[in-house]
Amino acid sequence: MLATTGWTAVHRPEGGTPLRVAALQAWAKARIDGRPVPPADAPVRTVARFFAGLDGAQRARLADGYPFVVGNLDGVPATTRYRANLQGLEQARGVEEARSRDVALTPADRAEAGRRSHRFASLADPGRQILTFDPSGGGRVAEVFGDLDRARRVSVIVPGVDTDALTFERTQRRLTSPVGMAESLYESQRAAAPGGRTAVIAWAGYTAPTGVGVDAATGRMAVDGAVRLKALTTSLPGNSGVALFCHSYGSVVCGVAAHELPERVTDVVVAGSPGMRAENVAGLHTSARVWATRDEGDWIADVPHLEVGGVGHGADPVSPEFGARLLSSARARTHTGYFAPGTDSVENFAKIGTGAFGSVVCASGDDACRRGISGTEAD
Repeated sequence: MLATTGWTAVHRPEGGTPLRVAALQAWAKARIDGRPVPPADAPVRTVARFFAGLDGAQRARLADGYPFVVGNLDGVPATTRYRANLQGLEQARGVEEARSRDVALTPADRAEAGRRSHRFASLADPGRQILTFDPSGGGRVAEVFGDLDRARRVSVIVPGVDTDALTFERTQRRLTSPVGMAESLYESQRAAAPGGRTAVIAWAGYTAPTGVGVDAATGRMAVDGAVRLKALTTSLPGNSGVALFCHSYGSVVCGVAAHELPERVTDVVVAGSPGMRAENVAGLHTSARVWATRDEGDWIADVPHLEVGGVGHGADPVSPEFGARLLSSARARTHTGYFAPGTDSVENFAKIGTGAFGSVVCASGDDACRRGISGTEAD
């Protein structure tokens, strides 16, 4: 089946830097004014309680001294994480800049280091709100658009294959990157609800498969991604409602995570999905509303929607039998067009993200996907 459907094995070199490993070792011995810091794997509530007991200067000292831990530690205030990750990006950029000139490395490795250095410099631009930054391996990154602390509704972009620190944003084909998707969704939300208190997170916080290979055909990487997605949604500040927008393999991650997501996740939206590793919505065991869309020109429709021996991701989420609420994606061209401005898909995503369910456009052209939902849940 792998051969006939075009799956190929692709190896992802680890590369990266040991910065986080060293940081974790230092953090294990760290103290702030005589007080030991919580373990890096401490529960969110423990971390939140510890940082709530610190003043601004103490938080800043920890952010500056241990950026690769504090910047990725769920429960730390968002503004402190932004500060830490700015420091981490500067340190990682310096390491990659040095590697780009290291004649002991191969030309390919030096070129890769140069690209990483430029990417880290871009992410460290003033005003960017980097919620997660880990340069290990291909790199994990998350960025916030809007005011996360004041938001009443938060949207999270969960991307698919070929997502890492380098592809987190793109100049060309911008809307195929998590940053491009998030920016487009945030702009659409502001247009749909100018006074709404919303935030959007571009989340590349898991190790995604490289290419349409064996890893993309199984759920192994989705399992790790699901753990990290649960941690993110659990640790967001305040009591905001959360909507997940899961593209391609990202929908596998969302499907695996669904049964453990907190109740604050009110909506799970999948676009161009190869399957959610469930036979129907009931099999996801979630209280969240499940929405699905697929453009008629999306090649993902040709991937067999089945699971055999761990290969494949199960039933088609846009099939009537699956039971999802089917959204229109008119004008969304091909597999990567769902977040393009002017498409029904991104406008629908914005309405779900702001709680304006009464104006969502269903795939069937009637009100089938809106039944049983009040017209709006916006503030």
